[in-house]
Amino acid sequence: MHVLIVEDDSPLAASIATAMQARGWRADVSERGEPVPASLLQDEYDALVLDIGLPGIDGLETLRRVREQGSLLPVLMLTARDEIDDRVRGLECGADDYLIKPFAIRELLARLSALVRRQDLRRSETLILSSLRFDTAARRAHIGDQPIHLSARECIVLQYLMVKTSHIVTRDQLAGLVPGWAAGTSENAFELLISRLRAKIEPGGVRLRTVRGLGYLLEPAAPE
Repeated sequence: MHVLIVEDDSPLAASIATAMQARGWRADVSERGEPVPASLLQDEYDALVLDIGLPGIDGLETLRRVREQGSLLPVLMLTARDEIDDRVRGLECGADDYLIKPFAIRELLARLSALVRRQDLRRSETLILSSLRFDTAARRAHIGDQPIHLSARECIVLQYLMVKTSHIVTRDQLAGLVPGWAAGTSENAFELLISRLRAKIEPGGVRLRTVRGLGYLLEPAAPE
């Protein structure tokens, strides 16, 4: 992931950037909002962390300009203001989520990861792997012309696995997408969901593997 951090508190910005780099992410830092719209046009970012209380133009005006130029980049806003009106204004300007200072950096990273995963899901309309198709708008799956009956949770998991075809997806990544599920959801519960999903989709020429200790992998089935 490549993230732009816009925060005038230098120690906080450095702490966030260091935590991101420890995860293998790239992090750029800006102390002001004015350069942000141009920066987003020049570089490919996966997410924006944006403080409201910036010198010069504030975070809300920065975000307004970003959205005006058509950017759909996931935006996590930071604010020291615990006022509902400020939070509402941020969401109305196009923020996807917010954190009130002080916050745990681990929570910031988790929320940011969830925003990017959801953005990944929105990017595709029809996902195809072998003879398995998933219509993201209708939230329906088919093998050839035959519909597959999936639960709401199975739909969410299948969609993300198809977006990440041939990449290992962790249990915690999936938990962040499923409403009502936390990262601490038991491994048995996930395995039951995966087992049911596997039985429904593998006739479509795909293979859904559990990679012990790492997560789950959806890939085309090997030819017999």
